Amino acid sequence: MADETRPNIVLILVDDLGWADVGCYGADLHETPNIDRLAEQGMRFTDAYAAAAICSPTRASIMSGKWPARLNFTIWHEYAKDPPPSKGPLNPAVSEDHLPLEEYTLAEALKDVGYTTLHVGKWHLGEAAYSPEAHGFDVNIGGTHWGAPTTFHWPYNGLFGSSQNEWRYIPDLPFGHEGEYLTDRLTDEAIRLIDRAKDRPFYLNMWYHTVHTPIEAKADNVEQFNARLKDEYHHQNATYAAMMHSLDENVGRIRRTLDRLGLADNTIIVFTSDNGGHVREYRGQVVTNNHPLRNGKGSLYEGGIRVPWIVYWPRVTRAGSESSEMVCTTDLYPTLLSVAGTEGDADHNRHVDGINLTGLLRDPNSSLDRETLFFHYPHYYPTTTPVSAIRDGDWKLLEYFEDGHLELYNLADDLGEEHDLASTMPEKAQAVHQKLLDWRAEVDARLPTRRE
Repeated sequence: MADETRPNIVLILVDDLGWADVGCYGADLHETPNIDRLAEQGMRFTDAYAAAAICSPTRASIMSGKWPARLNFTIWHEYAKDPPPSKGPLNPAVSEDHLPLEEYTLAEALKDVGYTTLHVGKWHLGEAAYSPEAHGFDVNIGGTHWGAPTTFHWPYNGLFGSSQNEWRYIPDLPFGHEGEYLTDRLTDEAIRLIDRAKDRPFYLNMWYHTVHTPIEAKADNVEQFNARLKDEYHHQNATYAAMMHSLDENVGRIRRTLDRLGLADNTIIVFTSDNGGHVREYRGQVVTNNHPLRNGKGSLYEGGIRVPWIVYWPRVTRAGSESSEMVCTTDLYPTLLSVAGTEGDADHNRHVDGINLTGLLRDPNSSLDRETLFFHYPHYYPTTTPVSAIRDGDWKLLEYFEDGHLELYNLADDLGEEHDLASTMPEKAQAVHQKLLDWRAEVDARLPTRRE
């Protein structure tokens, strides 16, 4: 494929965006016309999954195409680097705290076939030695080992966390001004980079910090959504709705930039999230609601791992098409390499777990050669104890490591995972469980251990 014909790639990754947070996925309070328009013009996936219920492992899966358990990177960077003492009966599994340099990343593979590689926003895949630049990006704006920002308001710095003992900032964002908002500023930087890179194929990681905590938005937008609140809405957080509004506005700005530069018809846009929505309280208010899914971020119930996923590929995806095939963030690696006309590195690909989705993007009625997806979170989080899970067709099984109990659900009949069938269908539970055990052995997944 000649350089001039290779499509530009824009990968929009939102932090902590829940499956039901977007209008075209059933949001009530939130207004997302620009994101909804992507779905109207492209393909929307109903059964899309992040590879993990937590940020860093999912990001590693995107860049490598591999399960987090295969990478032994199963929890976010800061926790992996300095894990606190366990308060439960298990010692969580030891996790790596970075994406290894030995991985032939998506950025490196695209760079090797002539792409300009651009990263803007959250990275969270290791300290300076494992930065975006070390993993194949020509330009990095704001990507560090840190996860959440201290604030979404300029100058984007301050003491972080409950102990207020760490000073955090967003690098590479000089000369801001009072009233500037982080989601807008990151988009400003992305637009500047697109303008500079427009004459050759580019790959843009537009990895927003929003809608992660801190839950902060522009005051006038918060007022707007406070006025729209209704008791019957599942979503009740006006500040979060205002964050969604800013996100949506900036998705629109990126699309208008592509139009202005004459690049839109040769650019594929992927929009998704790194894990499910945050369902706990922040500053006294529940952040979001993943209804009809159960639970949220950190949990391996559907609310923690099922995410919005939209692909707009001009002249390829059919307008308004929809797929219920199971897809996962591991699939972005082989898919985007195929879009770029390359297979990548054969040695790396021997252990890539993702599937090339380009056939599905061309024909939404086609099927993937896939029966199972696997998830492994051998750690504690406020929404879960250490757990593994498998989706096997319509069946979903979870194994909790503290006491070894299994839960079995039929998602076709019970999307909200309310009716555990493990005790009434023990043979089915054991058969699905065996597939999970075999997978953990194949990827050499690390397991929690019993505390002495």
